Amino acid sequence: MNSPQLQLVSDTPGLSRYGALAAALRARIVAGEWPPGTAMPSEQQLATDHQVALGTLRRALESLAAQGLIERVHGKDTFVRAGLTGSPLLRFFRFGQGTGEVPVSRILARDRIAAPAAISRRLGLGAGTQVLRLRRLRLLQGQPCLLEEAWLPLPLFDALADSDPREWGDLLYPEYASRCGVHVHRAVDEVSFGTLAATQARQLALPAGHPSAVVSRHAFDLAGRCIEARTSVGDAHAFHYTVTIT
Repeated sequence: MNSPQLQLVSDTPGLSRYGALAAALRARIVAGEWPPGTAMPSEQQLATDHQVALGTLRRALESLAAQGLIERVHGKDTFVRAGLTGSPLLRFFRFGQGTGEVPVSRILARDRIAAPAAISRRLGLGAGTQVLRLRRLRLLQGQPCLLEEAWLPLPLFDALADSDPREWGDLLYPEYASRCGVHVHRAVDEVSFGTLAATQARQLALPAGHPSAVVSRHAFDLAGRCIEARTSVGDAHAFHYTVTIT
């Protein structure tokens, strides 16, 4: 792949020289030239590729680091930030002894359907677009702890729709990456509280009407596309969240 030359980006209206370079580097990352978790070329090589001074390149890399796209390790390489694993969602709940153990995943249902209007809006899709819906139960030491429903756009997740769920791991994001080439770069979680409906309560082995914590997640790839809308429901009594203010 030919590296974009500086003259192709330096004339972009409204962008500084390092801003235009940052945009060019971001485009190369989004295009998959350097996959998540891998090292980028050396600063000297990138500066040569784009015909810029090292100072300009470093300011561009600092901008990308501030956006969370890359990680700069002092004295070592610059890396494209690895995708999320999916486990950070568990920070909202503390089950049992709070050991941090990843719950076992049990797929309850998987189907291709036309996205309901609310899901279309969450994923930024047109009305009636085909999506993959996953329903799963998560268990710790054989006891149900979370009930989840995830909505994924098609055909982006066709490979997941066609594979055997029994072969999947307990975390979905590594499956997205390995089977579909989709890396989750960031996620936005919203927390609310309610009560369990009868079906939810039965699946979680709790009484109907029991207090529940609900985490609604929107996950995004490197290009900024929303690639997952997920709702996780659990026992409100197990909800736990700590914030450190300095």
